[in-house]
Amino acid sequence: MSAITRILPKRRLSRWVGYFMHWQGPSLWARLSIRGFAWLYNIDLNEAEKAYNEYPSIGEFFVRRLKSGIRPVGSSWAVHPADSKITQAAPIDDGTLIQAKGHTYKLSEFTQDPDCSKKWAGGFFMTYYLCPTDYHRVHSPVDGQITDVRYMPGELWPVNEWSTSNVPNLFSVNERVLVEIQTDLGPVGVVFVGATNVGHIVLSFDEKIRGNQKGPHIFQHKQYSPEIPVHKGSELGMFRLGSTVVMLYPPSFRQKFEKNLNLGPAVRVNASLIS
Repeated sequence: MSAITRILPKRRLSRWVGYFMHWQGPSLWARLSIRGFAWLYNIDLNEAEKAYNEYPSIGEFFVRRLKSGIRPVGSSWAVHPADSKITQAAPIDDGTLIQAKGHTYKLSEFTQDPDCSKKWAGGFFMTYYLCPTDYHRVHSPVDGQITDVRYMPGELWPVNEWSTSNVPNLFSVNERVLVEIQTDLGPVGVVFVGATNVGHIVLSFDEKIRGNQKGPHIFQHKQYSPEIPVHKGSELGMFRLGSTVVMLYPPSFRQKFEKNLNLGPAVRVNASLIS
């Protein structure tokens, strides 16, 4: 698997898959393919905002919104950002995060933020893996103000269990988008991590920043003035096909809540993170 994955044109392949999944063919094709996709991944069609036959492609169904009230927002200070499985959760000690057993990566390389140690070293991180079964929009886990976004171009390795256990520095190598939210406990980072066959990452509040586009891939750091208010449960963005979210919480969060975290492993978006 390693040899095949290394030689595949992962970025181009991901765009092709994205184009195919969003191809709007005959309505009969859309209905049959979406029904088949939902059956294959055991997706509950009753949770979708619209009837399955109202979506023009598998891709649009994949980024479907949910019916209002399906995922009520929890009352704790922070909630989970996505329907997902928590694969890692631990303190950020020595500026290091855990990728998998025996594999770590550096906060500084992952965020490409010169002030990352002041913000998150000594804090707490959580890795959320979204599989095809899951709802693929990502919501704010906290109340606050969006201050910064960093787009970091990179590779598009898979982010499955094999890859996290075998590809060094996977999360620092793959393309990602870091959304920083200022809260009353300090800055919170929501990091969208790209992967093979993720057509692109899209932000709901700023569509000018997108992952895996044609042309040169250049690091971007965007600061917002005025800052963008956001509330728990507000939509931040989506993966056009699945991937991973890494949450970064500051030391004040860890000191206050570490002993009372609800960590799954399987969690629902907007469910309370803290008991």
